Amino acid sequence: MANVELTSLARLPTLSKLRKLELSDNIISGGLEVLAEKCPNLTYLNLSGNKIKDLSTVEALQNLKNLKSLDLFNCEITNLEDYRESVFELLHQITYLDGFDQEDNEAPDSEEEEDEEGDEDEDEDEDEAGPPGEYEEDDDEDDGGSDLGEGEEEEEEVGLSYLMKEEIQDEEDDDDYVEERGDEEEAEGVQGEKRKRDPEDEGEEEDD
Repeated sequence: MANVELTSLARLPTLSKLRKLELSDNIISGGLEVLAEKCPNLTYLNLSGNKIKDLSTVEALQNLKNLKSLDLFNCEITNLEDYRESVFELLHQITYLDGFDQEDNEAPDSEEEEDEEGDEDEDEDEDEAGPPGEYEEDDDEDDGGSDLGEGEEEEEEVGLSYLMKEEIQDEEDDDDYVEERGDEEEAEGVQGEKRKRDPEDEGEEEDD
């Protein structure tokens, strides 16, 4: 919210996860205690170019326990004698004031800080993931399970083909049985005809 003519932070919404806040080049002269209430996890606060004049105004930032970097550049308070020493003494939690620490070492670039934090998060993720050996063992177990499944499928296929063969054999046996009965019936019919013909033949012989 830089250079938007803010005069007060009274209506600032609650932003409990916010870590960096830009309020430079506004008309803020006090009421900084709201920041500790609404943005308790701030680590970086830029108030440069505002109307902050004295240490009592900055004292309200003592409740921002996570604050590491504060920028008051181009505020009237910077004209006070022993300004830097006084602010560091008042706000023990901060490391950098106007971009420099107490030994005048420049603060790292904000992008570099983000990269470092990102690397730390990646390291934590790798630690939580655990050693790769565990996953390899799981894979082996999964492979074993799949082999067993294939074996069961093969057994099922063999069983089905065996049953189908039995059914086919049964059908063939039934056909054979039907054919045999048909042959027997034909044979009986032929014998009956012979029996009928025999008396006729005998009669003919008597006539002769």
